[in-house]
Amino acid sequence: MELTVNGDTVTLDEAPTVAQLLTHLDLPETGVAVAVNGIVRPKSEWDQVLLPFAELDILTAVQGG
Repeated sequence: MELTVNGDTVTLDEAPTVAQLLTHLDLPETGVAVAVNGIVRPKSEWDQVLLPFAELDILTAVQGG
């Protein structure tokens, strides 16, 4: 299973959900925005399995000033 995450290729043994992918990438589930194939997905849709070759953009909130 191959995905593109923030421009980098990620290869996994099986199709993950968004939540599983975030765990695999050691990213938190809060303070994160995820777009799949250019469409922002609300957290309520993060349990849907990703399709092969999906392109994801993952943005994390950063504190600072």
